[in-house]
Amino acid sequence: MHEYSLVRAMVDRVEQEARARSATAVSRLAVRIGAMSGVEPELFASAFTLCREGILAAAELDVRRSEAVWACPACAAPIPAGAVLRCASCDVPARLVSGDEILLEQIEMEVP
Repeated sequence: MHEYSLVRAMVDRVEQEARARSATAVSRLAVRIGAMSGVEPELFASAFTLCREGILAAAELDVRRSEAVWACPACAAPIPAGAVLRCASCDVPARLVSGDEILLEQIEMEVP
């Protein structure tokens, strides 16, 4: 379950940010997980409940899913979902533009 190691790394980073700002508590985290990232949002959320302690004990996790977006690297034409991953105009293989990310988008914390 690599989701646990990803969550552990995220929690460590959030704790660093909280300490740097002398936060007393973290109330919410927003994370965006791409469909092509190889991360299961449900397992990620489950792992977060195991890692939630200390300053993060009451924190909520908001997981947002982002779909894969493909485009032609030559002409930047978007490739529709479900289509062959090749540009109809240029005959060039498509490139993944987004959808493979795991981003910590927002941290809400109590700061004195």
